[in-house]
Amino acid sequence: MNQITKISGRGIPLMGNDIDTDRIIPARFLRHITFESLGEQVFVDDRAQAGGEHPFDQPQYQGSNILVVNGNFGCGSSREHAPQSLSRWGIQAIVGESFAEIFFGNCVAIGIPCVTAEPELVKQLQALLQSNPQAAMSVDLDAKQVQCGDLQISVAIGEGPRKMLTTGTWDSCGQLVNQVEQIRATAAKLPYLNWDNQVTATAG
Repeated sequence: MNQITKISGRGIPLMGNDIDTDRIIPARFLRHITFESLGEQVFVDDRAQAGGEHPFDQPQYQGSNILVVNGNFGCGSSREHAPQSLSRWGIQAIVGESFAEIFFGNCVAIGIPCVTAEPELVKQLQALLQSNPQAAMSVDLDAKQVQCGDLQISVAIGEGPRKMLTTGTWDSCGQLVNQVEQIRATAAKLPYLNWDNQVTATAG
């Protein structure tokens, strides 16, 4: 199973409160059959309005994998496409002041940790990433700390979601693969999975 304890890389700052899921991925892209191409459309309307100045378009943040946001990030509709589009762009963890509850749950379900910090500390992180986009950054779920350059801050995440991520139980497909023998043993005991045999026996 895919255990997530520490994410390392570089950060990308995105300023603003109440950034909703329709801004993360507009509703017209929900018709896609798969999530594969959603990374190209993440924040597409905001990016168009910013004329190349949106952080997701700026060259210094390309390849960044840790998003730093402000308050109530991911509010609005419950669409799972929002964290999927961030993931397809390359985001592996999010640090913020607060998150909408359903968005948070959708992130955990695909293995994206969302940790919170005090607003002033988040703003310090964003300012540091603006002045030094190449600063090394990490999110440590065991220590519940974020390191960015010389700045180290404490972060919070619920113990339940933290354990799901660090033990790999967030990964439902991984759990199924890991328990395949137990699944087969249980399936062998279920009478309705041998329906053809039962019909033959009754007919005989």
